[in-house]
Amino acid sequence: MKISILLVKLYPLVALIGLSSLNSFAQTTLKSSNKINLAGEWSFQIDSLDKGIEGKWFLKKLGQKVNLPGSMNTNGKGNDITVDTKWTAGVWDSLWYTQPQFAKYRKKGNVKISSWLQPNKHYVGVAWYQKKIAIPTNWDKRSIQMFLERCHWESTVWIDNQEVGMQNTLSAPHIYNFSKYLTPGEHTITIRMDNRIKDIDPGSDAHSLTDNTQTNWNGIIGQMYLKSRPAVYISDVALYPDVAKKLVRAKVTIYNLLNRELDETLRLSAKATNSKMTTSVTSLSKKIHLNKDTTIIDIEYPMGASPLLWDEFHPNVYKMETSLTSSTGNDVVNTDFGMKDFSIKGTQFTINGRPIFLRGTLECAIFPITGYPDTDVKSWTRILEICKAYGLNHVRFHSWCPPEAAFDAADSLGMYLSVEASAWADVGNGKPIDQYIYDESNRIVKQFGNHPSFCMMPYGNEAHGKNDVAYLTKFVQYWQAKDKRHVYTSSSGFPESKESDYDSSPKPRIQWWAAGLKSPINANPPTTAYDWAEYISKNKPTVSHEIGQWCVYPDFTEIKKYTGVLKAKNFEIFQDFVNEHGMKDLAHDFLMASGKLQVLCYKADIEAALRTPGFGGFQLLSLQDFPGQGTALVGVVNPFWEDKGYITAKEYRQFCNVVVPLSRMKKIIYENNEDFLDTIQIANFSAKTLNKTITWKIKNVDGKVLWNGSFAKKEIPIGNSFIAGEIKQSLTIITEAGRFILTVNVGEYENAWDFFVYPSVKKIVNKDILVTQTLDAKAKQALENGGKVLLTIKKGSIKGDAGGDVKIGFSSIFWNTAWTQGQAPTTLGILCDPKNPA
Repeated sequence: MKISILLVKLYPLVALIGLSSLNSFAQTTLKSSNKINLAGEWSFQIDSLDKGIEGKWFLKKLGQKVNLPGSMNTNGKGNDITVDTKWTAGVWDSLWYTQPQFAKYRKKGNVKISSWLQPNKHYVGVAWYQKKIAIPTNWDKRSIQMFLERCHWESTVWIDNQEVGMQNTLSAPHIYNFSKYLTPGEHTITIRMDNRIKDIDPGSDAHSLTDNTQTNWNGIIGQMYLKSRPAVYISDVALYPDVAKKLVRAKVTIYNLLNRELDETLRLSAKATNSKMTTSVTSLSKKIHLNKDTTIIDIEYPMGASPLLWDEFHPNVYKMETSLTSSTGNDVVNTDFGMKDFSIKGTQFTINGRPIFLRGTLECAIFPITGYPDTDVKSWTRILEICKAYGLNHVRFHSWCPPEAAFDAADSLGMYLSVEASAWADVGNGKPIDQYIYDESNRIVKQFGNHPSFCMMPYGNEAHGKNDVAYLTKFVQYWQAKDKRHVYTSSSGFPESKESDYDSSPKPRIQWWAAGLKSPINANPPTTAYDWAEYISKNKPTVSHEIGQWCVYPDFTEIKKYTGVLKAKNFEIFQDFVNEHGMKDLAHDFLMASGKLQVLCYKADIEAALRTPGFGGFQLLSLQDFPGQGTALVGVVNPFWEDKGYITAKEYRQFCNVVVPLSRMKKIIYENNEDFLDTIQIANFSAKTLNKTITWKIKNVDGKVLWNGSFAKKEIPIGNSFIAGEIKQSLTIITEAGRFILTVNVGEYENAWDFFVYPSVKKIVNKDILVTQTLDAKAKQALENGGKVLLTIKKGSIKGDAGGDVKIGFSSIFWNTAWTQGQAPTTLGILCDPKNPA
C-alpha cells in the first residue's frame, strides 16, 4: 500500500537545536521534525557461530562499519567463493564439481561457477547492525515507529538492552513500534539479521532468496527511518473501489495510545494525480468515536458522477487523503488507488467489464549490480516501459513480491501485476511454511493491496507436497472471501484447484518439460494453424505458464557490464570453451543466428496463444535472460534489460501487441503446382472495436510484391475470434525454389510469416556427383580425380564423443540442458553461409 504521512502539527525547532548531544551522531540526518533518516553508516559484526544473543552483542560496540541501505556484499563483507561454498539454491547438475573440463575453475584463486552469476562474497548466517540515535524532546509521549523497507531476511531488534521483537517477511517492510522503548535522548538501535533457511522453508529455488537470481543477501535496503506521529494516529487505510456504484469503501484503522475513549473527526478527500482529464470529487467528513487501542471505521466515499477508470490504456491514479483531527495533533495519510474492476467473465479476464488478454513476462528478481531489488520508481519505470515497448501488459513476479516502487511504476503505466508469497515450496504438510504463506500473503495485501496494478495472487510457484491441492484450495477460498479486489489461483503452473478463479497451466505451449523432440514444434510439420482450444478450461480463464524458455547463444560482450557484486563467471567459462575450440571469431555470428531461431520459436508460442478464442493469456519465461539454474539465456533482452541486436521492440510487437494479425496456414512448404492457402484471424485487445481495412501482400526475398489483396471492411470486435477471410493464390509463376513472405496489415498493425515454394518437377541430380555415406576408397579416388562427392553420413555412424550424441530438432534448446537432464534438442540452430559453394 502506497502511504505517505504528513504531520500537520509542528513543534518548535528550538527543541531540536537544543539537543546538544545531537552533533555527536553526525550519521543520523534529521529530515524533518517528525522523521529521522537511518540511512548511512552503521556499526557491524558478523556472527558466524550465532553467539551474539548469548553474548549480549546488543550491549557491545560492534567493531566494523557498513553503509545502509545495502547488503553485506555491497559492503565487501562475507566469505570468498570456493568449491566448498554452501549455496542456498539447489544444484541440479553436479557436472561442475566432477567433470575434467571444469577442473581449472575449481582451483583456489580461479573459482568460476557455471550455474549462476557469481557473487564477490557469500555469507549465510547471522550479522549484527547497530546505530546510535538521538530522540528529540518533542517526540515524548508520541507514537514512534521504525520503518525498514526491505530486510533480508529475519530481523530481531533491540533498543538499548530491551528486545523489541522479530519480523521475517521477505516481501513487506519490517515496521517496529518503539513507543514503549524510546524517550527523548540518546539510544542505540541494534538489529540482528539472519538470512538462513531454518524452520520456515520457502524453497531453496524461490526467487525471494535463491542464488539463481537476486541472491540470498544479508542486509537492509530501501527507505530506513524513524517517524513520530500523534498519540492518536491512522495505522492503516484499505480502499475497495466499486466501479458499478461509483464509490470506494474505505476501511480506516485508527490506533489510540491514550488510555481513554475519544470523539474525533475523520476526513477523506480523493484527487486524480496523473490524468490529463479533470474530475471533481467532493471531500467527506465524519464524526467518529474511538475506543481505547484500536478502532476500525468503514466509510463509503462517492467518487462523483464520472470517475476516471484505471486500465492499461488509461492508467488514472487517485490519491486519497485521509486526515484525523484530534487533541494530539493532525495525522494525514495519502494512499494511491484506482477505480478498477479486474474480474472474470467466462474464460477471459475483464477490466471494468471489457475483455483483456494477458501478454505477460516473468520477473525473477534479477539485479546484477546489487544482487537485490531496486527500490526506486525510476528504475522500475524503465523496466516496465521496456516490457510495454515489447507489447506486454502484464508481469508475473515469480515466487517473490517487488518493493513499493514497482507498484507505483505499474500504476502509472497501466501494467497488470501478479505477485506471490515468496515461495516455491512443499506445502500442505503442516510445516511452518504453511502458516507463513498465509502470514506473508496478508502482509503483501495489507502493504500493496490498494495499488490498482495489483491484480492477481497465486500462493507462489509450482507447489508440491502430499496435501498440496487441499491446502491450496483453502488458501484460494480464504482470499476469495477476504478481498475481492484481486483474483486468485492455487499455484503458478501446478497443481490446479477447482476453486481457483483462473488456471495457470503448462500444457498450452509448444514445448513441455521433458517433451524433448515429441513437442508440437519439433514433432510436427511446420504450420501456423494450431491453437490451445483443447487445453483451456471451459468455465474460467487459462493462462499458459512459462511459455517460451528458448535459449540463445551467450553474448560475450556482456561480461564487461557486470561491474557490481555479481560477475558473469559462467560466461567466462563458456567463452574459454569457444576459444579453445578455435571459434572465437564466430561467437557473434552464433549469437545472431541462434537469436533469429529463438525469435521464430517465441513468435510461434505467442501466436498460438493469441489464436485460441477465449484464452486468458500467457506468461513468458522470459523477455529477459535468466542467468541462473545452469544459465538459461532465454531472453531477447539481457539481465540489464538491453536488447541483443537481433530483434527490436518494434519487430517484436508485430506478434505481441494489443492488435495482432494472425495466420492459420495448415502448412508452410508448398510445391508450385499447389495453391497457397491461408485463413487470416485478428486478435483485437485494444481499447475499442476497430473498423479498418485488412490488407495482405506476398513478396519474395528481394522485396518484389507478387500478389496483394484486401478483405471487405468490417467491424473488428474486442476479442480474438474474428476471421477476416481466406487467401488463395496459385503458385504456378514460381519456377525456382525460394522463401516468400506473407504480410498482413490492420491499419498500423502488421505481422508477417515466411513460407517456402519448390518446383513440382524435380531437377535431375548431376550425375557427376558421387553420393555416399562413407568416405571410402571410391570417394577418395573421385576427389583425387577432381570429381565432386556429396557425403551424407549415415545416422548412428558418428561416435558420441565426436558429436554423435547431439540431439537435433527444429527448435532452440528449451531452458538449458543442465536443468533438464540433457533434454533434446541440444543445439541452438544452424549457422549457414549462403555464399559457400557447397
